[in-house]
Amino acid sequence: MRELFEGLEPGKVMAFFYDISQIPRGSGHELKISNYLVNFAKERGLECHQDRLNNVWIRKEAHESKKDRPAVILQGHMDMVWEKNNDTVFDFIKQPLDLYVEDDYIKARGTTLGADNGIAVAMIMAVLDDETLELPCIEGVFTVDEERGLTGALGFDASDLKGQILINLDSEDDDEILTSCAGGVRLNYHLPVRPDRKKREGRFCRVSVKGLLGGHSGMDINKGRANANHLLGRLLYSIHEEMDMAIVSVEGGSKDNAIPREAQAVLLVDKAEMENLELTIKAFDRYMSNEYAICDPQIDFGLEWLLEEKFDILDQESTDGIIGLLLTIPNGVVSMSEDLEGMPVSSQNLGVVTFQNGEVQFSVAARSSSISKKEELVAMNMTLGKRFGASMEQTGDYPGWSYAKESPLRELAISVYENRFGEKPKTVAIHAGVECGIFGDKMPGLDMISIGPNIYDVHSPRERLSISSTKKLWEFLMDLLQKI
Repeated sequence: MRELFEGLEPGKVMAFFYDISQIPRGSGHELKISNYLVNFAKERGLECHQDRLNNVWIRKEAHESKKDRPAVILQGHMDMVWEKNNDTVFDFIKQPLDLYVEDDYIKARGTTLGADNGIAVAMIMAVLDDETLELPCIEGVFTVDEERGLTGALGFDASDLKGQILINLDSEDDDEILTSCAGGVRLNYHLPVRPDRKKREGRFCRVSVKGLLGGHSGMDINKGRANANHLLGRLLYSIHEEMDMAIVSVEGGSKDNAIPREAQAVLLVDKAEMENLELTIKAFDRYMSNEYAICDPQIDFGLEWLLEEKFDILDQESTDGIIGLLLTIPNGVVSMSEDLEGMPVSSQNLGVVTFQNGEVQFSVAARSSSISKKEELVAMNMTLGKRFGASMEQTGDYPGWSYAKESPLRELAISVYENRFGEKPKTVAIHAGVECGIFGDKMPGLDMISIGPNIYDVHSPRERLSISSTKKLWEFLMDLLQKI
């Protein structure tokens, strides 16, 4: 299989990308890929450091002809989002990704591909591995846990880095040069719930939301796609308005930075309401299919009557609290930019809902390019949590990356791109978070851009990497490094 990828261009990049896809590397499970990078450096006699978080930096000294040039940091993250289709049997911790090529795309069967940000790791490795390139000092920086809150970059000690220039390789459009991004914070609601001590008769059932497109909670948040957790709240509210019911359990989503595609709840309803429940769900399905006909056309609501198992049900206050938070936690775009058309300023994604140990946890990824707007999001959530009796946890606060009025690197990149491809690239801001803001805080004066090949539907099993775009981006990166 690796031979197939060696036959693709650029050869070393594709071969390294295949190799790292064989190593489980989800967020929080990066030790193996971290050790692999350390061994890669040792085998080539390159200076290397692995920190307590498993971040890795590797230094390759400048070619004799480029010792007078500023050192360049090439940076990406080694972790990936683990998502799979509901009908895919796959163990991310034990199994290598099952990659295949289809037309111009590399894909993974039934799972996320990990091109976000494995292609950056592969490109940096290819630069460090090539003895024929006449380049300035290159420092490869590989961070962990980017997808869960950029905690690897936040904990990285940058004091030993020599670089004055940083090229982040975590972008996903080959005709764009990223120049700024949003900051963010993770917010977790912990809602205590109680069992109902009263004896209640009825039928247990499972209601579900599935078939959604999902996507990246930053890049795709302005596309109007449905959020399965929020839709489950709307469905439960509709059912509760029609009949008495009690919640047994609720769950949805798997990553707070991925728009959830599926959610479900187990309920108890009176036997006399069985037909009414079926009609209610069918009607709700029609309404939502119409509401999301354009942006989420495969939306589907399911009902499964369970066998005569006995479940503990939650009391009415707990049921109301769950429905209330599913409905009212801000979700989607919260405010839009007045300067950049189509660009959100702040947003939220209700990414994960879990039920265990006597509480329901609601995990939210909040983003904003404005410090004051980010503070507003935090205040809104803290107030809402207090109102519903939920304790609140705030983690993973990371800075945004402000547009630099003067950037020699940005101007050089624009010129190099235009010379290579005959047209100017777009210079853009994005609503997603990249690690540039964190490194900029750690290393004041650092000149930065972010670039990358075309990757589609990241954080979902439809993720795919364009082969021709990867070749294009590699040629651009090589030109740029040699011109610095």
